[in-house]
Amino acid sequence: MHLPYTIKHNLRFSLACAIPRKLIGARYFNKGYGAYIGGGPLNASLSTVRDSDGHGTHTLSTAAGRFVPGANIFSYANGTAKGGSPKARVAAYKVCWPPLNGNECFDADIMAAFDAAIHDGVDVLSVSLGGDAVDYFEDGLAIGSFHAVKNGITVVCSAGNSGPSVSTVSNVAPWVLTVAASTLDREFPSYIKLGNNKQYKGQSLSSDYLPEKLYPLITSSDAKAANASDETSELCMVGDLDPEKVKGKIVVCLRGNNARAEKGEAVRQAGGVGMILANDVDSGDEIIADAHFLPATQIIYSDGVEVYSYINSTKSPMAYITRPKTDLDTKPAPVMAAFSSQGPNPVTREILKPDITAPGVSVLAAYSQGTSPTGISSDERRVLFNVKSGTSMSCPHVSGIVGLLKTLHPDWSSAAIRSAIMTTARSRDNAIEPITDAYMIKATPFNYGAGHVRPNRAMDPGLIYDLTINDYLNFLCTLGYNSTMISAFADYKCPSKNMSFLDFNYPSITHPSLTSPTTIARTVRNVGPPSTYTVHVDPPAGVSVTVQPKSLKFEKTGEEKMFKVSLALKYGKIADYSFGRLIWSDGVHYVRSPISVSSSF
Repeated sequence: MHLPYTIKHNLRFSLACAIPRKLIGARYFNKGYGAYIGGGPLNASLSTVRDSDGHGTHTLSTAAGRFVPGANIFSYANGTAKGGSPKARVAAYKVCWPPLNGNECFDADIMAAFDAAIHDGVDVLSVSLGGDAVDYFEDGLAIGSFHAVKNGITVVCSAGNSGPSVSTVSNVAPWVLTVAASTLDREFPSYIKLGNNKQYKGQSLSSDYLPEKLYPLITSSDAKAANASDETSELCMVGDLDPEKVKGKIVVCLRGNNARAEKGEAVRQAGGVGMILANDVDSGDEIIADAHFLPATQIIYSDGVEVYSYINSTKSPMAYITRPKTDLDTKPAPVMAAFSSQGPNPVTREILKPDITAPGVSVLAAYSQGTSPTGISSDERRVLFNVKSGTSMSCPHVSGIVGLLKTLHPDWSSAAIRSAIMTTARSRDNAIEPITDAYMIKATPFNYGAGHVRPNRAMDPGLIYDLTINDYLNFLCTLGYNSTMISAFADYKCPSKNMSFLDFNYPSITHPSLTSPTTIARTVRNVGPPSTYTVHVDPPAGVSVTVQPKSLKFEKTGEEKMFKVSLALKYGKIADYSFGRLIWSDGVHYVRSPISVSSSF
């Protein structure tokens, strides 16, 4: 059983995009769900492809939406919208339903959708759903995606929204492309002006705004209703604020637990005129623009601390929230989202996951008229486009890119496409500084995989690291899968000698338990013109890295060459992971592979 990632969304589409052999349209799969709730006939709302949630429409249009001029939400982010593969035909497969006891997406329905996609002849599957990482044999999405890849379909999956905790990444099967989430170079600033003349920058997509004057300011804890707990009032749970204390005031709410827009609804119901949403420690500097009910803005953790301090030290605290606007070309970008799930891979530590990062914060895309922009029942607004955040949003960005690469290189395998995307990625932001996380600390491959996706570079990667279906099956054999377990993936007999996980021809190199000198093998194929590549290594701290040979001469396209990477500790154990990279270059192409090494796991 797998749960969708985005909180409060109860319908999901597994999207197949690019060009199927025939136009499919949309299908739904609910037999697993129906069996769970009792097996009787399901009502019409549970037997339809209609999107009453918005998540499927948003992700589908991100992957393959046509060009639409004048796309915006409440006049913010106005411009021409398009998906990654804007001329692709699409097939949508609905597999998730209203939650019951926390269960909404069932493996039986997910696997049925994979079967349908294979039969329908799609080229790309964009899967914005998942759950906690488990053994591949117990993971319906991993099994279904294996069969899809075996049939020539590239499967792109969300990494999950369980950050910033480590080792939370999901959809970690080595045959899928796993996508983390990071920010765009576009913001929606809405400032707080306090009575002491200090100003703090937040973000918002509020459709309403305040007349320009100062308003009384109160914390949600001070506005606690008589029957509410300190914890729930601090989080601005609906019904836990006292209208007599809140009326006519701006309320400061703490981020966490309940949905961000729901906190604003709690303030509105209590008679508040505005909300300041202050990040908790875990959210750090990650601020997300939401279509709030009332004038509101979200601020970073350190600014929230100052706002709380101002209120607690002032007899009559006052504030004003400015109307949001749209800013383009903002820096730094990308920044990793705090919610984006992180490595190391909890199932197979020798495989780096996530693979790549893409825009997943405040993404504008088409939206369903069957729900409001907040998804809250009391919100009667309807929009044609909405701004959403999550790895559900970053996943279809990469799916659209894969659709284009499939068109340009129809002979490339799914592994070749993943390699092209990973080895051409960038680990620096638009200020030419290393990509940071939501706490403004230098991010690592456990945050972003190989880096931020660069579609144009992926078209011409120079070299690729390829893998076959038998390579994946040998990988499972090395895990110790018996014939019964292997049969869930293919009719295959394991070789007498297992491969080494370290030699698995992935576009990244990860050694989780380096204690003695180790040599790792990789093979690259030339997909460009004849050329000679030389190697450059930025070694992980505390690790010696040597590569043999130091140059690879390719005399024709399609030629393959093997090289070996030797790793050794310099000073003894590495307490945590250390990161570096290996680059092959012919002066035109730069083929980058992240290196992750630890001696403690």
